Amino acid sequence: MIWWICVGLVAGWATGKLMKGGGYGALMDIVIGIAGAVMGGFLMRTLGFAGSGGFIYSVIVAVIGAVVLLWLIHMITGKRPNP
Repeated sequence: MIWWICVGLVAGWATGKLMKGGGYGALMDIVIGIAGAVMGGFLMRTLGFAGSGGFIYSVIVAVIGAVVLLWLIHMITGKRPNP
């Protein structure tokens, strides 16, 4: 659980920076990062990539998933996070 929170925190922060926004706040960034990790893991397994590589691999996969997740959120709501 602590591992997911750490990965989610790093991934949420990195995604906020990549998506050119101020993020949704620390808690929501963690939640989006964790959800992104789940989504990224699913995407990577679907594309045939094995999930082994430690913290760095987990963060990269979580960031990819979180970017996709935020992109979907922005497309559905038409809103961007506050700068």
